[in-house]
Amino acid sequence: MDVDEARQIRSSAELNVGDEIEAWHNGKLFHRGPVTQTVTGVDLFWILDARTGTRRLIDAEALVILRPAAPGPANTPAPAPVHTSTHASTHPSHMPLFQAPSLVG
Repeated sequence: MDVDEARQIRSSAELNVGDEIEAWHNGKLFHRGPVTQTVTGVDLFWILDARTGTRRLIDAEALVILRPAAPGPANTPAPAPVHTSTHASTHPSHMPLFQAPSLVG
């Protein structure tokens, strides 16, 4: 796993309550979530795991701890503009199927 040095957290002393982290081991994401408590004396901290919703005790020495990557720009196209007619109330652009003239008896 290529680790972005700017994202890597080497000690729980670098964390504050509310910081989002990812905990990795052997190239796999194990936990992700906000920090809820730090214990800097023993380099441990608690997070609220986003996947399970449970508290997890994280050992900063046993796992690779990263700040999440910033989301990139969205590649989704912008929605097409909606054109509205100023005469919509007097000239409806469509007629509901249940009122279509060809279906009326």
